[in-house]
Amino acid sequence: MSAVNPDVLMVGLGSTFGLRAAEDELAASLRRAGAAVTLVRAAPQRPVRTLALTDLGWARAARRAAQAALADQRSPGAVLYNTTTAALFWPRPGAIRFDAPARANRPGRHGLWQRPLERQRLGQAPLLVPQSAGALSECGSPATPAVVVPVSVEPSGDGGGARDIAALTYASDPSKKGLEHVLTAWEQAGAVGEELVVAGLAGPVDGRTRRGVRYLGPVDAAAFRALLRRAHVYVTAPRREDYGITQLEALADGCRVVTTPAPGPYAALPLLEAGLGWVAPPHGLRAALRSALDDHDRDYGERALAAIAPFRRAAVDATVAEQLLPALLGPR
Repeated sequence: MSAVNPDVLMVGLGSTFGLRAAEDELAASLRRAGAAVTLVRAAPQRPVRTLALTDLGWARAARRAAQAALADQRSPGAVLYNTTTAALFWPRPGAIRFDAPARANRPGRHGLWQRPLERQRLGQAPLLVPQSAGALSECGSPATPAVVVPVSVEPSGDGGGARDIAALTYASDPSKKGLEHVLTAWEQAGAVGEELVVAGLAGPVDGRTRRGVRYLGPVDAAAFRALLRRAHVYVTAPRREDYGITQLEALADGCRVVTTPAPGPYAALPLLEAGLGWVAPPHGLRAALRSALDDHDRDYGERALAAIAPFRRAAVDATVAEQLLPALLGPR
């Protein structure tokens, strides 16, 4: 344990790299604000066939992690559950941080048991900590006090190098990321000599070989950020976007973003629609992609970095110190 008597006990799932990174960053931000923080995570769970069973396993594992931490320490000043799933079987009420509620991203049978229990927890929690205003709105804007705390994003290195990759996409889940729309747009928009790099997937799901498409397979976070620094365009066509951290990372690294206007909180979408990106429905993705590929505005990276100022570490740290920590612990 990082603290015998922490101000804040954070209970995370850590089920994906993105969740672990967001949990680590928030814990670090709370520590920079002066709080003693212990972060515990659910034990890894084996894959199961349905989302309902997946959530059940992770929720139980989060409860066990929280119980062990609470038994091992004197009572923390506050408990903060990362994701609504982590809070479903909580052993002690606490604040809930989330990118999107099951009410929105677990439709039909996928969220049959999670949605009603989540509604109870959101009403019982002393504080909600959504990653975006859109996430709070998808909860039905409950009466529970809330502090919006984005996931912070920073440039990953010098973005002034050669942009030798025409287009990049991420497709570890091809259906969720709308890879079929991206590939169709690329077939129509990609020119001879240009290449679309597909990260997160080892090969085509349909077995087709397409001109100018290269599959990289799984890549770690540092390698992917290096790809963003080399790519001229990041293109995606998500069916739904709960947050969209990759699009914010692309902007931080000066990479142009082409996207469909997906439902969900999609934190980067307002910035993209305001002129930083190329936003089009699937049938218009070809033209948007070609326009971005042909764009050579030298000031793009500087404009993008300025636009994501509310998502940068300094701004998030200020929100954590001035709003979140007092809401969790009271005036100090």
